[in-house]
Amino acid sequence: MKYTQLGRTGLKVSRLVLGTMNFGPQTDEPTSHSIMDAALDAGLNFFDTANVYGWGENRGRTEEIIGTWFAQGGGRRDKTVLATKVYGNMSGNDDPWPNDDRLSALNIRRAVEASLKRLQTDHIDLYQFHHIDRRTPFEEIWQAIDVLIQQGKILYAGSSNFPGYKIAQANETAARRGTFGLVSEQCLYNLAERRAEMEVIPAAQEYGLGVIPWSPLHGGLLGGVIKKEVEGGRRASGRSADALASTSVRAQVQAYEDLLDKHGLEPGETALAWLLSRPGITGPIVGPRTAEQLDSALRALELDLGEELLTALEEIFPGPGASPEAFAW
Repeated sequence: MKYTQLGRTGLKVSRLVLGTMNFGPQTDEPTSHSIMDAALDAGLNFFDTANVYGWGENRGRTEEIIGTWFAQGGGRRDKTVLATKVYGNMSGNDDPWPNDDRLSALNIRRAVEASLKRLQTDHIDLYQFHHIDRRTPFEEIWQAIDVLIQQGKILYAGSSNFPGYKIAQANETAARRGTFGLVSEQCLYNLAERRAEMEVIPAAQEYGLGVIPWSPLHGGLLGGVIKKEVEGGRRASGRSADALASTSVRAQVQAYEDLLDKHGLEPGETALAWLLSRPGITGPIVGPRTAEQLDSALRALELDLGEELLTALEEIFPGPGASPEAFAW
């Protein structure tokens, strides 16, 4: 396993992040436990979850599954860098209670305690804001976070789905308070979706945040989706199905799959390897539903794509260009 430091911190994390969103909704508890054991055995120490995972009436279920895995002992908790998130409403969509979501000091305090109970641990290594809260000032957010850090209930704070200006605003506010601020940003970023290169990734690099891309295969679009359709396998759904409805996108994906077929490479593994080659990237989140999918993700760590292939991929999926030159003189 390859490791890197998380942003400007001294914390060492694996270059792949185990995403747990499927644990509960798609993957049962015993299989989820087996996947986490396999990940740890492979040296993958960075696990990501969120308080709302499990979704609907089962929100919180994913944290519970991780908690029962920690409870088995064997050094599982000590070996894991645990990241979870706060923002979504936890009281139910049918009857939401007014202070059970977003980033008020009250909700942050309650949400941390609830996550710690579900996770069966006394601390969270990386506590991430799942979305921006336009109603709550960063002074209030950092006040709540500073108390939790002093209490030893969290160690670091990170963001998710933040635009570049909010990363700057958050860390400038933290600097005025004399505190550490955000250490990571979790954002949508992959070969087919590169808008993060415009502002988010430059802001993260400027402020010393590690970047953790989610949906590295763009909902399966970059995982050999056309080939699977032709061979009668799983059909595209969700984000990938919507994207493939566009003739131009389908042509891009076909060119991508043809290129990798020529080089004898698997599309999903290549998409992960491309992210690992990008500047500022800590590691992409992989969300395996099976042990086999985890094995495939791990193989991406050994891929060296080479300049010729990287250039060819850039031609198929061009980025937006440097900011501000991409939209200015």
